[in-house]
Parts: sequence; C-alpha cells; structure tokens
Amino acid sequence: MIRFLHPELLWLLAIIPIIAILLGKRSSTSSLLFPTTDIAAVVGKQAIQNPFRWLTRLRFLTLALLIIAIARPQLGRNQSEISAKGIDIILALDVSTSMNALDFRLKGREVRRIEAVKSAVEQFIDDRPDDRLALLVFAAKPYLLSPLTLDHEFILDRLYSVDTGVIEDGTAIGTALARSVRQLVDRDVKSRVVILLTDGENTRGRITPIQAAEIAKTLETKVYTIGAGSRGIAKVMTKDTFGRDVVVRQQVRIDEESLQEIADMTGGAYFRATDLNELQSVYDTIDEMEKTSRTIQGFTVEQEFFPHFLIAALLLLLLEAILSQTRLIKLP
Repeated sequence: MIRFLHPELLWLLAIIPIIAILLGKRSSTSSLLFPTTDIAAVVGKQAIQNPFRWLTRLRFLTLALLIIAIARPQLGRNQSEISAKGIDIILALDVSTSMNALDFRLKGREVRRIEAVKSAVEQFIDDRPDDRLALLVFAAKPYLLSPLTLDHEFILDRLYSVDTGVIEDGTAIGTALARSVRQLVDRDVKSRVVILLTDGENTRGRITPIQAAEIAKTLETKVYTIGAGSRGIAKVMTKDTFGRDVVVRQQVRIDEESLQEIADMTGGAYFRATDLNELQSVYDTIDEMEKTSRTIQGFTVEQEFFPHFLIAALLLLLLEAILSQTRLIKLP
C-alpha cells in the first residue's frame, strides 16, 4: 500500500499549473519588434521551434518530482510474528483385543473401537499445530511409536498403522502411564500432559495405575483419562480356533474408579465416551482445557521511495542545464 508520510505537502502540486498560466501570459507578446518577418523566418530555420516551451516543461516536471519527494512516498506492508509456547502431550492408546468391540459408528457404519479412537485422535492432532506430541500404544506392554515431535505428519502416519493383535494381549495401564511420564522428564515446557485412553482394567504390568499416578504427580504431569466403550454387553470381533473372524458378546469392564483417581491426583479429568460423538467431544474438551499460549506481535515494514523521485528531479535539472547550452536557447 502506497502512502505519504507528509501528504499535506502534495497541495503544492496545485501551484504548478498556476505558475504555468502566469508564465504563458508573460511570454505571449514579443520582446522585440522586427521591421519585416523575413528576419524572423531566417532565425526560425536556425533554431528549434518553441525551445522555451520544452525547457519550461522540464522545470515544471522537476518541481513536481521534488514536491513528491519531500512528501515522502512509502510502500507499507503489515506483518506479524507469532511466538507460541507449546505443551508436550503424550497420547497413550489401549490396543488390546477388547478394542475390537463393535460399539462405535463411523460415517453411518459399525466400526471397531480402535477405528473410532484413531479418527478422534487424528482430529486432535490436527488441532494442536504448536505442540510436541508423542504416540504410545499399549496392551500387555507399552510401545512408543513416535517420540515427542512437531512433525505431526509423522505421528499421523504412525497412527494410521495402529491396530490390535500386534502386541501381546492384556492391559497394562500403570506401566503405560509410567512409560508416558518418563518421556516427559527433563522437558523445559510450561505444561506436561498425558492423555490415556483404555477400555478395560489393569491386568498386566508391575506398576499399578495409582503408583504411576504418584509418579506423574511428583513430576508435575497432568493426566487426562478416557474410558472408551458402551455400557453393559458389547459385540466383540475375535477369531475362533480355526482363525476365522467371529463376533461374540462380552461384558464391558472399565476400571472407572482408578481412572478417576489418576485424574484427580494429577490435576486432570476423567471422561467416559460410549460413542464417537462423545469421544470427539472429550478430545475437544481437553483441547480447550490445555490451550497453548501465543504472543502475536504486529509491525509494518516501510520502503522509502523519496530517493527515487529526488534522483529523477536532479537528472532533469542536469538535462535542462545541458539543453540550455545547446540550440534550445530562448530567442531574445
């Protein structure tokens, strides 16, 4: 955007046509009288027609350029810098075989819990561009699929590959939480967060969920816990003795009491999600509760153009001086 630092000076441009009119009236009469036009005709052949007019135009143009120069034309460009202080977040997901339960719906079709969870977690990752995230999955043992990183595309690639049945079956909630907290040690950030999702009870591991919560509390790590799954009986996809996919009905058992206690001890919160809408709402709520601080600084970059107009005016003055010493001389 072009602007002038001293726009009021542009009014001086209105004086130029007034001066031109006054000078035109002064030069309308001859300064010498000739007895005959023959003499003027001879002189006219030896000089360029109307030389004074061209020199005058150069002077007016030079004056206009000088006025524009002192008005300080500038090109302004608004810019802003965003300084973000992110949060380190560990996403811990249960991938035990119970996550094959068919009690969630995605895009109108019945899907396994693990598919619904991956869909909600994907959206959560997209909503946290300024945070370092890590992905940890667990069953009988925890496995870190992605360390803390700002490369969210890498985390999403790892998330897409997550499935059940890859890790020895079981649910080691306490061990998974302790491993997650360990990933956050010695991190110089304002907030450390673990979001742990499970659909069962702690059945494996040497560390109990409460012991892991004590570790998290000591290391000032906030833990949000999510119990995923319907209430009562759920259909679960499994394999029979011949390796064929079959659907059986199982009781849903989630240790909500321990999950609630973990959240209370660490300053987090516990959520229960029985369908995809509730699950997405849980991650949205956590997203709102753990906001990344941002500082936006706005400033304007100015590019000065007055030197260009000043140089152009000086060049015109030099041109006028040269032409005035040639055939462009006013007749006496």
